[in-house]
Amino acid sequence: MQDRQARRARWAVAAMFLANGFVMGAWAPQIPLLMPRHGVTESVLGLLILVLGLGAVTAMLFAGRLIGRFGGRRVLSWFSLALIPVLPMVVFSPNLWLLALFMALFGAMAGCMDVAMNAQAVEIERRLNRAIMSSSHGFWSLGGFIGGSAGAWVIAHRGSEAQSLLTAAIVAGIVLAAMPFLLPSAPAPAGVSVATATAAKTRLFPKDFHVWLLGFLALFAMVPEGAVLDWAAIYLQKELGAGVFVSGLGFAFFAGAMAVMRFLGDTVRNRLGAVRTLRISGFLGAAGMMGGALATADWMVIASFFAAGLGIANMVPILFSAAGNHPRLPSASAISIVTMVGYCGILVAPSSIGFLAEHAGFRPTYAGLSLLLVVVGLLAARAADADGARPLSATQAQPA
Repeated sequence: MQDRQARRARWAVAAMFLANGFVMGAWAPQIPLLMPRHGVTESVLGLLILVLGLGAVTAMLFAGRLIGRFGGRRVLSWFSLALIPVLPMVVFSPNLWLLALFMALFGAMAGCMDVAMNAQAVEIERRLNRAIMSSSHGFWSLGGFIGGSAGAWVIAHRGSEAQSLLTAAIVAGIVLAAMPFLLPSAPAPAGVSVATATAAKTRLFPKDFHVWLLGFLALFAMVPEGAVLDWAAIYLQKELGAGVFVSGLGFAFFAGAMAVMRFLGDTVRNRLGAVRTLRISGFLGAAGMMGGALATADWMVIASFFAAGLGIANMVPILFSAAGNHPRLPSASAISIVTMVGYCGILVAPSSIGFLAEHAGFRPTYAGLSLLLVVVGLLAARAADADGARPLSATQAQPA
């Protein structure tokens, strides 16, 4: 009975990842429309996008405490429902101040849902005794692709308002169908005392080196991802003279490789183990980024970024699984820290990489980013908990 419940929950959480990705994908073609609608410049739009990101990262910090108090199933249900109206709220905002407020709310709802659905995925992995995190993130990528491509078509033919309302209706259908099949909260893992769990829940910033290291490893994986997302096309155009179509293939092949490998990643991880998979992924991703930096032709850059996508795809899912099985912290608390620190990479990447590329060039920048992935590969053993929580000694069980 429990296995059947867990198998159903596995597809329910996949639907939640799909819904979250669908909203973010549908949001992407709305972004350029904000400038003429509100009469703002690119710099103001950049600040608004930063507000969304800050809302997400800040909310992620508190999501673990909410899950610890109310349970993962309840919190995931709340925030998946709260995500439904936020895109229409942003699109229908009558002025700039409400727009900024609704964008912060958008980020907060999406961020809390992100932590909750990753915590749910870790719990399902425990019940099934096999990895599902990578394919869950694959469903997020699939949702983003569908939301972005279909959303752009709807905007072109029906307008942005209709697209936002249709997105809300589709997401509502997905989350309402999935909610009844989510797993209820499990008791604290064996070996974690009530006092330890309580102490951890009350701390926004737990004094635990291991969880912060996992967070920075996630950040090291996400910064190169953001570098390809935001700058690959410009790099291909400026450094290699590629045309508009070819320059767009850099990120397209990178994203395609990530989506395919995330759906294959659980099989790879179940066979090789989390540590070996993370180590191979880190070195493959680093080789791809370095290949892109040293390439002398546009097709070589595209092929290199494809290889980088294959490597980077499963790094964050493995690190999230490792956080969820942290031996000294409640699952949701550890995931919220790792998610928050990791997603700072997406916030930091666009501006910092642009600054470095302007002053040092794209080739040295991409070469330097490959070193971050080498660090993840070298420290892959730190993610051993992704294959299951380690038993605690009496000393480890003490609060940090």
